[in-house]
Amino acid sequence: MLSSKVEVVDYDPHWPSLYESERARISSVLTDAAISLHHVGSTSVPGLAAKPVIDIDLIVANSANEATYLPALEGAGYRLVIREEGWEEHRAFKGPDTNVNLHVWSDGADEPARHLLFRDWLREHPEDRDLYAATKRQVALEDWKYISDYNAAKAPVIRDIYARIFASRAKETAQ
Repeated sequence: MLSSKVEVVDYDPHWPSLYESERARISSVLTDAAISLHHVGSTSVPGLAAKPVIDIDLIVANSANEATYLPALEGAGYRLVIREEGWEEHRAFKGPDTNVNLHVWSDGADEPARHLLFRDWLREHPEDRDLYAATKRQVALEDWKYISDYNAAKAPVIRDIYARIFASRAKETAQ
């Protein structure tokens, strides 16, 4: 539950180095289990206003097999906060000191691929980056009982951006 305003701040050029620190920590404890790590979410897009939370997608062979990564992450100070068996076996952790959302996905899951498409599109299309930033700032002015309500309020713009991404990809494929 949130029951307050969402904090959206100007882009902070330190966000990539915060990600790199977390990536190094995670990689050091998951030497065999981590297939890939990606900085995703708004803090991964230069110039984009964001909630000051570093979102990371960790890809493992099978996120349902928690024994392959959970003890190591907990030993490094990460705390499991979400277990969504019905949604691509998604797991989420909070970081030990940096404000991090560490998302764990199985190799081949659709959602982390979508995260990368969205991130890369916003990096390459400043008009959509700015549209998304303006939407986030506007929506953040409201008081929200749940963070999911804030996310739902942004959803129409996100869907529009994804429509442009997929239309562009379809056009590239057709050529």
